[in-house]
Amino acid sequence: MKELLTYIVQSLVDNPDKVTVEEKATDRETVFEVRVADGDMGKVIGRQGRIVRQIRVLMKAVGQRRGKKVSVEILD
Repeated sequence: MKELLTYIVQSLVDNPDKVTVEEKATDRETVFEVRVADGDMGKVIGRQGRIVRQIRVLMKAVGQRRGKKVSVEILD
């Protein structure tokens, strides 16, 4: 799942080499923390948060197929 999220975010930004995705797993949930270059933040979030909302929906769907609860956070 981490590879899928990394691929999606790198496809959206101008500086794909500055994208980092950290996976933090607990017993109940897996949290993916995404960091991008300052100028690329808007491209990942999208107008009114539409792009990041769809990324979260996609990752939750993948997680459900694997029986896991997944969330995605975009960090500065």
